[in-house]
Amino acid sequence: MTTTAERPSAAATTDEPQESLGLTLVLGLLVALGPFTIDLYLPALPTITDELHTTSSAVQLTLTGTLAGLAVGQLVLGPLSDAFGRRRPLLAGTLVHVLASLACVFATDVVTLGVLRVLQGFGAAAASVVAIAVVRDLFDGLRAARMISRLILVIGASPVLAPTVGGELLRWTDWRGVFVALAVLGLGVTVLAGVRLPETLPPERRQTGGARGTARAYAALLGDRTFVALVLVAALMMSALFAYVAGSSFVLQEQYGLSEQMFGLVFAVNSVAVIGASQVNVWLLNRWTPAQILVASTAVAVVGSVVLLAVVVADVGGVVGMLVPLFVVLGGVGFAGPNAPALGLSLHGETAGTAAALLGAVQFGLGAVTAPLVGALGNDSGAMAVVIIGSTALSAVVLVFGVRLPVLHAIDTSEADAFVGH
Repeated sequence: MTTTAERPSAAATTDEPQESLGLTLVLGLLVALGPFTIDLYLPALPTITDELHTTSSAVQLTLTGTLAGLAVGQLVLGPLSDAFGRRRPLLAGTLVHVLASLACVFATDVVTLGVLRVLQGFGAAAASVVAIAVVRDLFDGLRAARMISRLILVIGASPVLAPTVGGELLRWTDWRGVFVALAVLGLGVTVLAGVRLPETLPPERRQTGGARGTARAYAALLGDRTFVALVLVAALMMSALFAYVAGSSFVLQEQYGLSEQMFGLVFAVNSVAVIGASQVNVWLLNRWTPAQILVASTAVAVVGSVVLLAVVVADVGGVVGMLVPLFVVLGGVGFAGPNAPALGLSLHGETAGTAAALLGAVQFGLGAVTAPLVGALGNDSGAMAVVIIGSTALSAVVLVFGVRLPVLHAIDTSEADAFVGH
């Protein structure tokens, strides 16, 4: 385990507010690149379907490709950053993202677009995994917990804010212009990281175990039943969010007739559920443990999912009737999102980077499987509700029988408490 004395002293010990704010902004932009890459083009999915003369299910597979690229990228680029330092994999990955984004502008068929979206996701994965690794390099204990807490807020807010931004972009450009915007964002992140983010992993601290060492680390994590179960809980709850993300543009625009801009506004309103939950969570942790909040939020999400399905099947209340229980589900996801990973990572503090990479890969990988199910089932509110209730119900089953509630409450949550709440 690396001691504080072995870390870069200037960066690790500084308390300068300007440096702290600057680092937070750089890392925040890094972790936002992935969610914006996934979601910025969502309001344009119906238009892309028409212009590329394909089906909605095929276009949704381009979203699946991005999630798959992010999942594989985290598994590959995380260990590479441990072996070669942070800057080289980061800058190489973000440049891949920029080039893939520009290539998407010229895509003439859905297959080409899908392949390029995989490359986009792979490149964006470098930004998110390196951001978490940099925090581990520079900070210990409570300071690390505070920084990661801020990044979790960005990660939670970005997926629901990006479609709002995308809807506004479509006032001035078409769907190809959205990919130009992603290229500009990726280039800005690359330049900012190149100028403002120093190398934080010196050569003497780099991993030399190669592929075998990486395989052993992943095998140890996968052998921990409780950790694996908590990862699955986090991923299944996130899959409910991805089901909403994948189906919402077709449900809200084609089924309920909302414009691209109104769709973005509804997405912004729903973002309040996720962002608000993450902020209220900080206050709740003054009274309850992460385990207690996780159990309660999972139950709330399941109940909200049942009501959502009942409302859309009975066709009660139109779009408002559908959005109210959906807001409740997203709130449950917002509470579970930080607490399940915090509990899991608290079990493997010395391998937190590899554990975080595995967590991210499973979340995006399961999302890649879940997202196209909405299209396969019909791309309407009923299909979206079925996938959401399946995700939340499975999450509850894994929590009760995979983790087992007595074991969950027995986990030493002192580190997890700091990670999420302070």
